[in-house]
Amino acid sequence: MTDEELMRAFETRTLEDFPHELHVRMAWCYLRRDPILIALPRFRADLRRFAAAKGAPERYHETITIAFMLLIAERLGAARDAAWDEFAARNPDLLRRQPSALTAFYPDEVLASARARDVFVLPGVTV
Repeated sequence: MTDEELMRAFETRTLEDFPHELHVRMAWCYLRRDPILIALPRFRADLRRFAAAKGAPERYHETITIAFMLLIAERLGAARDAAWDEFAARNPDLLRRQPSALTAFYPDEVLASARARDVFVLPGVTV
């Protein structure tokens, strides 16, 4: 599936399977298309709509979404023209569900908290 086809399926909520690696790829697609301050609110809104359409609005996690977007944006850097396969090969830690790339920044209990699910929690902040 091309990046455009994937984005269209995600944004129209017709995408059936949406494992962690596709979450990362979608965030990468948004960040390739737009600067972070535009991509972040668009992706957050579309991800919330996607979760709701699939009957699982409670699966949306604010801190994980924003933290991953920031990590992906940082690693994307000036290499915006690189293909997904190239980005994925350079950043395998982002694609692993466990251990998450976020474990370097957040203890498990913070990410498991209701507060981190509802609002963005900065790394190093306890809940």
